[in-house]
Amino acid sequence: MQTLHFEISGNGEPLVLVHGLGSASTVWKPIRDLLSESFTVVTVDLPGHGKTPYIKGQPMDPNSLAGYVLDQLSAIDIQRFHLSGNSLGGWVALEMASLAPERVVSLTGLAPAGLWLNPYNARYPGTALARFLARNTAKLAPSALHFESARMLGFSNVSPRWRELSYETCLDATMAMSGAEGYYPAWDGMLMKRFDSYIPESIPITIIFGDSDKTLPATTCQERSVAPSHAKWIIFPETGHAPMWDSPIDVVHEIKKVAELAK
Repeated sequence: MQTLHFEISGNGEPLVLVHGLGSASTVWKPIRDLLSESFTVVTVDLPGHGKTPYIKGQPMDPNSLAGYVLDQLSAIDIQRFHLSGNSLGGWVALEMASLAPERVVSLTGLAPAGLWLNPYNARYPGTALARFLARNTAKLAPSALHFESARMLGFSNVSPRWRELSYETCLDATMAMSGAEGYYPAWDGMLMKRFDSYIPESIPITIIFGDSDKTLPATTCQERSVAPSHAKWIIFPETGHAPMWDSPIDVVHEIKKVAELAK
């Protein structure tokens, strides 16, 4: 039975997009239409995010989420697909490729979590603040986000190009965070873990980080030795933790490029 919320658009080989912690499938709006010209784009809302409810007690660690998404994709008859994920979604995507390499055609990780030597044993100090601000400003957000000061408060740490982000992008992100009941369970599911699974070289992989990622900084969270050894590693300039916001054309290009390698 399907329980995850999916949205499907476009034509071509399936491309599954997995959002990050406290986000939702709306995060892909800046690139979805462009990708839909070449792929059948499938976006998913993880448990407790977007339009997918959170069932108390369900496993929320990246490996369990990966298995759950794979099962749910089978339920809608998506068997083989290209794959991309951002942040937690990037980690989930890596786990999906490890669990079912016969199903994943290519993989693009956008600032994927889990690539650290020393796993976190506690939540980020700012974790509670981000969730608190989103929940307590949700009713004001539609009006407040018309003002630069509000957008700066909410997005200057996420994007060096926050002034260029659209009103819709900022509002979608705020509403996604405010309604993400799976936020803390998913955060806790990452504690004391890192990505340490094997992905065969038959799956072409590109990993993209921004040079201004303050959420997963290069000094602690971008350890190349943890990533699959055959992965191509790219750093985008003037780009933060959401490359599909800051460098949308470049992200689309790289997703298409790694997909071509699989042919």
